[in-house]
Amino acid sequence: MHIHSALVGAVALAAGASAQTDGLSPPSYPSPWMHGGQGWDHAYKKAVEFVSQLTLLEKVNITTGTGWMQDLCVGATGGIPRLGFDGFCLQDSPLGIRFSDQNSAFPAGVNTAATWSKKLFKARGEAMGEEFRDKGIDVILGPVAGPLGRSPEGGRNWEGFAPDPVLTGVAMAETIKGIQDTGVIACAKHFVGNEQEHYRQQMSSNMDDTTMHEMYLWPFADAVKAGVGSVMCSYNRLNDSYACENSYLLNHLLKNELDFQGFVMADWGAQHSGVASALAGLDMTMPGEQVFGEGTYSYWGGNLTAAVLNGTVPQWRVDDMAVRIMSAYYKVGRDKSRVPINFSSWTRNSTGYFHTLGEADFGVVNQHINVQSDHKHVIREIGARSTVLLKNTKRALPLNNPKSVAVIGEDAHLNPNGINACDDRGCDKGTLAMGWGSGTANFPYLIAPVDALREQAETDRSTFVNISNNYDLDAVRAAATGKSVALVFANADAGEDYITVDNNEGDRNNLTLWQNGDAVIRAVASVNPNTVVVLHTVGPVLIEEYKNHPNITAILWAGIPGQESGNAITDVLYGEINPSAKSVFTWGKEQKDWGVNILYNDSSVVPQMDFVEGNFIDYRHFDAAGIEPSYEFGFGLSYTTFEYSAIGVRKLQDDEYKPTTGKTKPAPTFGTIDNSTEANKMPKDFKAVNKYVYPYLDETTGNAEGSNGDAPKGSQDGSKQKKLPAGGAQGGN
Repeated sequence: MHIHSALVGAVALAAGASAQTDGLSPPSYPSPWMHGGQGWDHAYKKAVEFVSQLTLLEKVNITTGTGWMQDLCVGATGGIPRLGFDGFCLQDSPLGIRFSDQNSAFPAGVNTAATWSKKLFKARGEAMGEEFRDKGIDVILGPVAGPLGRSPEGGRNWEGFAPDPVLTGVAMAETIKGIQDTGVIACAKHFVGNEQEHYRQQMSSNMDDTTMHEMYLWPFADAVKAGVGSVMCSYNRLNDSYACENSYLLNHLLKNELDFQGFVMADWGAQHSGVASALAGLDMTMPGEQVFGEGTYSYWGGNLTAAVLNGTVPQWRVDDMAVRIMSAYYKVGRDKSRVPINFSSWTRNSTGYFHTLGEADFGVVNQHINVQSDHKHVIREIGARSTVLLKNTKRALPLNNPKSVAVIGEDAHLNPNGINACDDRGCDKGTLAMGWGSGTANFPYLIAPVDALREQAETDRSTFVNISNNYDLDAVRAAATGKSVALVFANADAGEDYITVDNNEGDRNNLTLWQNGDAVIRAVASVNPNTVVVLHTVGPVLIEEYKNHPNITAILWAGIPGQESGNAITDVLYGEINPSAKSVFTWGKEQKDWGVNILYNDSSVVPQMDFVEGNFIDYRHFDAAGIEPSYEFGFGLSYTTFEYSAIGVRKLQDDEYKPTTGKTKPAPTFGTIDNSTEANKMPKDFKAVNKYVYPYLDETTGNAEGSNGDAPKGSQDGSKQKKLPAGGAQGGN
């Protein structure tokens, strides 16, 4: 179906509505309108004042993306030139600014979680927020609570925190507070059920109410309580209805039950309807057009204008979209923290097009402003304090002036082609410090383990040798033989499905080490009785063999620690930092131990992924099934010995739960709308950018005639609505 027909025709609307009701996900209408509670009162009042000045075209403009590569950021909305208001700039990623320079590359979420430190969660959020703010970015596309980590092979698990909803929820809340304290809007993503990369745009994640509330919704509830400004709906279907047009998910769970006051944006290309998604609770579409780079044709833009004029989308709904967006803007103080965008996502050159796809407005687009400040210190600290000491026998660690040191493995060395040689880090060369995909950033520099360790060896006057070739096992054994300690580095990578690395389409194919890593470890351990293994992996790998190997005296998980990787691991190996990290996932002995699998091959039009395990993922499954892991969730050693004693439990008195009662106020509208077709067409003297998404009516949107008779039942109802008993309450349902 072409986009221009999806919003105007009543038949098309009915088709969109049936997708909601025919599946397992029940309909929920109308879309709750914002009321300004939960600490949003001041922002809401300012947003209402602003939106009340706007025309329909201007309201639509801030809800609709302008198109892929049509502005300087990966996502942008139109602005309000009449009021001097520039459109919104939205930018990846959850670990640093994507497609930029002079920015930091932070440790991934999985590393940050392994510190179990609320202080560091927030400090990382603050540091990232400062960098995004100073580049002129309004919305950081992070942090990540979905995927939660249902399957250990999941390609984007590392972008999030842990397969435990409580830990992830705390990390989400503190990260959001840190980001938004700097004057930048955070975006909690991907909502919800996006637990694998294979078939992510076609499959349906099917789960029951208990699983939803106790696992996958939980960390988003914590994000809402922390005041997150935006939530991104995901690519997948949930119970057979696309997440971005799933009225039960957006209207009922998020906006009603959790009382979310911010705005919902679509993941890039995750919108599949016009009216249906608007009525289901979507507030902003990204990147704007239906197909990346196609331009012009949008489910919204001029089609949303037409839908409001013909009554298929009520005015109060588009007003609510605009108020929610602007409320998030005012809540974080963006009206005071905003600076002009000073970088381009589409070129590293100083000059280029401001509208790259449309090849319009050439000028200075990159000012190359250094926003790193002193953030390398918190990056190094998180890298070290997230390193999990899994094994330490014979007092192998910390190292203390060893006579000789061998550093072995490609993973200890830099990519010979350059630290940013692979687009979005989509290759497996050199040391692993982040996964691949849109959740990445360019490294300003990358400290390789071999370089930091060589410097330490020079200080200690230790003999030092290193080997980077993982396939020359004779050289590996020769280098390791006779050394006081042999440090072996190995990795396992994963990422997003639009890049395939070593035949891994985002999700990992297995849980073994990459680039012959297992063979390298075995070769070193065969000749050196003091072999220390360092793992840079996105998640668990199979290491029972190494746990039990007598010559492997220590194992450390260093994860994907960002730009200070080498310094961080050296701090731990030499005792500058006493390990305190705890594993945020379970280490099974066999791949089958986790009990869930990625759906790798399915010929169905809509592949079905049934979450039949319910709550029992990761450690919950191991416990329930009586499976002994190699290392437990929460396991982690230190260099000191201690014991617990006199443990006490203190009873806390929680506030008595009082169910929400009563009804809402009627849906408000702000300002008046000029219903004439001429008032909503593109001005004759307007100079349009090629393929740019505009809010104007044109020949594809017709004369704005139509009917709301086929709208989903209740979706047009702006009268007082009964409040949910748990709406906005602590803990929801």
